[in-house]
Amino acid sequence: MTDLSAPLSRRGARKASDAAPRPRHHVPVTRIALGLVALIAAGVAARVMLVDDPEGGRPVATVDIAAGAGKGAASALAGAGEVTITADPEMFPADQVPGTPGSTALAPADAAAIDPAAADPELLEETEYGPIPRMSSTGVTPFETYARPVVNGTGKPRIAIIVSGLGLNFDGTMDAIDKLPGPVTLSFAPYGKTLDRTVGIARAAGHEIFLEVPLEPFDYPENDPGPDTLLTGQAPRDNLGRLFQVMSRFTGYVGVINNMGARFTASGADFGPVMEELGARGLGYLDDGSSNRSLAPQLAQANRVPFARIDATVDANPARDPIMKALAALEKKAREAGSAIGIVSALPVSIEAVTDWAAALADKDIEIVPASALMGTK
Repeated sequence: MTDLSAPLSRRGARKASDAAPRPRHHVPVTRIALGLVALIAAGVAARVMLVDDPEGGRPVATVDIAAGAGKGAASALAGAGEVTITADPEMFPADQVPGTPGSTALAPADAAAIDPAAADPELLEETEYGPIPRMSSTGVTPFETYARPVVNGTGKPRIAIIVSGLGLNFDGTMDAIDKLPGPVTLSFAPYGKTLDRTVGIARAAGHEIFLEVPLEPFDYPENDPGPDTLLTGQAPRDNLGRLFQVMSRFTGYVGVINNMGARFTASGADFGPVMEELGARGLGYLDDGSSNRSLAPQLAQANRVPFARIDATVDANPARDPIMKALAALEKKAREAGSAIGIVSALPVSIEAVTDWAAALADKDIEIVPASALMGTK
């Protein structure tokens, strides 16, 4: 018996297939979208490669959102590079775009005025450590160039105040620069992270700058002035290498001041080559007065290094009343000897006390001068 069900089933399937609507062709939306994305990316890449300024030449300002912590002029100069803002072309009227010819708007401070790297290249020597100060080919020295000018012949007793330990704390350094009068000398440690910037701001505010050099104390390493400390018993080339490393941290200083160093400054064999180098480079040396065994006066004279010794640590007792009494004692010494030099740390209480004391000096007929004004080579 013939089984007709299978052929009929196949025929029925073919007829059903013929009766069904044919499938429509789908538009490849995904492929088209990917192609458009690739085309846009290629256009952006071509623009970046072929145009130097992808922002189309719009004014660009760089703003440090953390720099607003202070309120003074130094804080205003401290704006630098954490957030970049691109100005809209319509933000300023044509005659009010800062920095453009004919504009009446205030332009940013001249970079050369706040950038110590803009110092005369004749006063810099490139080394493996970075640029370090040197005497120019015509005999001009960094000490002469970076010293704050003073008016001679006033006949008033003179006091120089040095604030030490700056540069380690940005906000504290900015506060000191804001508050202290320009004739106060500032001394920077070589370990801050923003030294070029903070030193440049300090110089723009009129302060004279010294570099602190770490020297070995008697109880080293229990009492450690920091990395790159110059040590007794080392080969002179090793200590000079450490000196150059420290000297390269920033520029624009008139000389160096010791950080500790009672053992080192008492050793002529170790200290002598350092002082000789300072003399050859035209830098001054300021002794912090902490060691009576220091050979700095003799070595400075032998190498014609501008020199002075600090008379008193004003904030040995870091409280306002003792600081004000120490400043009064410094005034007395200046009246008796004609001049005196004091040093304070960068503690807020010391900064506040010196600021208030300096504001009252005009009524006492005493003049604050930069440290260089009291340094000589005799």
